[in-house]
Amino acid sequence: MSLNEQITGTVFDIQRFSVHDGPGIRTIVFLKGCPLRCRWCSNPESHDWTRQLAFIKRDCIQCNKCVDACNYDALQIIPSFNVKKDQCVLCGDCASVCYPGALAMEGNIVTVPDLIKELRRDSNHYRRSNGGVTLSGGEAIAQADFSAELLKACKREGWHTAVETAAYVPQEKFEKTLPYIDLVLLDIKHADSKKHELFVGKPNELILENAQFIASFPSTELIIRVPLIPGFNDQPEEILAIANIASHLPGVKHIHLLPYHRMGENKYGYLNYEYRMGDIKPPNPDDVSQLKALVEKHTSLICQIGG
Repeated sequence: MSLNEQITGTVFDIQRFSVHDGPGIRTIVFLKGCPLRCRWCSNPESHDWTRQLAFIKRDCIQCNKCVDACNYDALQIIPSFNVKKDQCVLCGDCASVCYPGALAMEGNIVTVPDLIKELRRDSNHYRRSNGGVTLSGGEAIAQADFSAELLKACKREGWHTAVETAAYVPQEKFEKTLPYIDLVLLDIKHADSKKHELFVGKPNELILENAQFIASFPSTELIIRVPLIPGFNDQPEEILAIANIASHLPGVKHIHLLPYHRMGENKYGYLNYEYRMGDIKPPNPDDVSQLKALVEKHTSLICQIGG
């Protein structure tokens, strides 16, 4: 398999030694950029397609080193932090000198060979645990050219590959990537397109069409996942409607319920975004268990809490 070693992608995090998001011990590569705006998203730094500067106010000691390091006169700290967006080139020089950690660049532009070199550090763990590499985001398939080359390189190394996706991308992007994907973990968030659009920002028809396409791909396993969000899709009839869709996808045997959590809430403030979930609490574990039992009673799917 020949590789295009010049192609680049924008990655905002690499999470090692994960035992979720696929079999065995895995490394999760998070790519920037997403066409959806799920209210509960725990990775708001993934929304934008380009690099971003995050500011953690509590850690700022107003030392002014970032201002001195900026060659574009794009920053001010006193009396309050401000970025002049028309002058900032997102070079990251300010973050590199911020020793308290108040400034951080979200996103790095990388090549496939450089990333594979980094991933090889964990290859013994993949081999011993039957693990591998999972691409996440954001929406990894949106960066289809880069993702296809990265997945191809992973397969050349002999690693299991998985992709987490919301599937709101043109089908041709899956055509590029699916030949190199062993496992697709696909979110179906709601069966009703209008409610889906209200909470996510886009309707669900394209997602369901892509689910059918992925399910028809012979060499790729498909697992359906449902982010379980109070007030959005946590009623029995809503979960059963999603499970019914999943049960009619060829070859799909598993569905995962992923209970809502608030672990990404602080990130919204760092990026000056609004957190739109208010004071909604995570679902009660007993209620989640009842939904799991309901799915297993009314479908042939194996239902799992967590992914």
